Amino acid sequence: MEKKTLLTDCPDSKGLIAQITNICQKHQLNIVKNNEFVDHKHSRFFMRTEIEGYFNDQTLLADLDFSLPKGSSRSLISSKKKRIVILVTKEAHCLGDILMKSTYGGIDVEIAAVIGNYDILENLVSKFDIPYHTVSHEGLSREEHEEKVMEAIAPYTPDYVILAKYMRILTPTFVEAYENKLINIHHSFLPAFIGAKPYQQAFDRGVKIIGATAHFVNNDLDEGPIIVQDVAHIDHAYNAEDLAKVGRDVEKSVLSRALLQVLDDKVFVYANRTVVFK
Repeated sequence: MEKKTLLTDCPDSKGLIAQITNICQKHQLNIVKNNEFVDHKHSRFFMRTEIEGYFNDQTLLADLDFSLPKGSSRSLISSKKKRIVILVTKEAHCLGDILMKSTYGGIDVEIAAVIGNYDILENLVSKFDIPYHTVSHEGLSREEHEEKVMEAIAPYTPDYVILAKYMRILTPTFVEAYENKLINIHHSFLPAFIGAKPYQQAFDRGVKIIGATAHFVNNDLDEGPIIVQDVAHIDHAYNAEDLAKVGRDVEKSVLSRALLQVLDDKVFVYANRTVVFK
């Protein structure tokens, strides 16, 4: 017996839940858990169904295609552990949090490799017996550097590429190569304080909360579909350096929580937004 997750994303219409669950029953599959949501603005239906039994994937998907409205998307995902490659620059807090949680069971994921444009974090990664590749950007154009990074990623065939404080702006070519597979942590509560030095921007504005945002990457800087956000309360006594210290704790928490949701197939991306099931 296997356990799989069925993801359905389609135009909204009457009876969709019954249609999908009846097909599961027809295939003698047991529904363990079901979540659904309707985006009324776009008239779009989203459903995540955990099912178990003996699967004939091709026949099941064919039956769904026959029953669902035109313009539907569906996928059947096995429960196997997913693989990620992590990109880093110099900061260790988000990377270290993921390394620890993956080692001790907090995040069920295989970290295939870590790639940095500096070698600063190699010693940390080596303690977890994970391959580390330094791909320096010095003396290279952005396109040349990204080509080398993609060459380093390719042998690991990751399900997702995680930007754990990877402080490089990506070109459209790189983003398109990993569409909806690139997850970034930004050190502000987007859409506020986009771009560089957000903690200095926050200090200059005298804000009373600071935050972090985990999001998918698209071709608009820090404007990709948001997965998880959180904030911490601060006051007038905090300088920009204090804000950064508090912010690092929020960043690593938000990125880990986003990974938990994405790796468990609980996130749909549509119209530059996300539907995130708990």
